Amino acid sequence: MQTRLHEQSGRAPTPVPIPRAPELAGLRVRLASLAYEAVLLLAVLFVSAYLFLSIARDAQAGWPRTAFQIYLLTICGAYFVFCWVRTGQTLPMKTWRLRLVNTEGRTPSLGLACRRYLLAIPGMLSGASLIWALIDRERLFLHDRLAGTRIQRTDGR
Repeated sequence: MQTRLHEQSGRAPTPVPIPRAPELAGLRVRLASLAYEAVLLLAVLFVSAYLFLSIARDAQAGWPRTAFQIYLLTICGAYFVFCWVRTGQTLPMKTWRLRLVNTEGRTPSLGLACRRYLLAIPGMLSGASLIWALIDRERLFLHDRLAGTRIQRTDGR
């Protein structure tokens, strides 16, 4: 940790620690958290699909299939946006000590969290966000770069 000198009247300067800016999370830890997120989300979607199909009975074609897909995307969105706005962390992010923040280091607003989610859907499904992270100078996912969000470490490592 860096220090700066702090002068007090009539005394020799004393070093005062300068707080470090939180470190952005590395790509490996974010991918590990993403894998954990997929397992957790699978369970949430399994229960949600059961509830939908117990009412709709069939969602293999036509408008029921479209409604089912929109329903599942909405369930995912509600889960992520709620967690990001509330604490900046989902359960896997807490486990891996990660936190979603805006460019000022604060928990994202509802609008910003929704924008990130909506940008993440095509980016993650197509793989474009993952490929982008390999070439981005800060290793940000494409949806984070476009939304103005960052995933940082919460433990200072």
